[in-house]
Amino acid sequence: MLLDWLSRRLAAYLSKQIKCHSVRTSSWEAMQCSIKPGDVLLVEGNTRISTAIKYLTQSTWSHAALYLGPNASLAIMEDGEPQVLVEADLEEGIRSLPLSFYRHFHTRICRPIGLCDEDISKLVSYSKSRLGHQYDLKNVWDLARYLCPTPPVPTRYRRSMLALGSGDPTRAICSTFIAQGFQSIRYPILPVRLDTPDDDYDSNAQSREHFRIRHHSLFAPRDFDASPYFDVIKPTVEQGFDYRQFQWAD
Repeated sequence: MLLDWLSRRLAAYLSKQIKCHSVRTSSWEAMQCSIKPGDVLLVEGNTRISTAIKYLTQSTWSHAALYLGPNASLAIMEDGEPQVLVEADLEEGIRSLPLSFYRHFHTRICRPIGLCDEDISKLVSYSKSRLGHQYDLKNVWDLARYLCPTPPVPTRYRRSMLALGSGDPTRAICSTFIAQGFQSIRYPILPVRLDTPDDDYDSNAQSREHFRIRHHSLFAPRDFDASPYFDVIKPTVEQGFDYRQFQWAD
């Protein structure tokens, strides 16, 4: 009980916002018009824990949410706005949110290629079944050690720091929750390539590449950006950008 209380106090501390200088790269209206069900919304967070995740992954992106769309039948806000995102929050666990929650954040839309309606339906069902599951608070203690500006962690070990935790299937962190969703429909993110050894003459698959699924605990928000199977959607370009009409300040 004491450890659980301490973990929640630490989670509240790590969730506090800090000053963060970031630049939004698209308008709110353009993002609304561009995002589609199944898209992963990457976020440059502004909390203390975001600092640790950015350091460990050497990336701008410290958080990820899955966009399900207004037809997913999630909750409705008091002002009538539908909740369309599902994410794993440090304090509240897996929850649904309106898109406007990240209206003023630096974000990036990553879109899986070729998802059919059935795949999206499975992602929606998976995400809704996970609502209410708690964040892996053991992972919080692991991440808290890396809040100093230059913690002495060799580059090759940084990603593995994100995989530490209880291993309880009812718990999650933001990117692993989404990775499990895509793995449930057999969609690749960053699979590990297994090349057939050159000296394996008995194999008839030497020219083929073999893949195994990377364990979901090893995924980070940046992986959706780096994945060759996700398209990066730039809302400004999607809405018909024309450089000839760009308004420069003289």
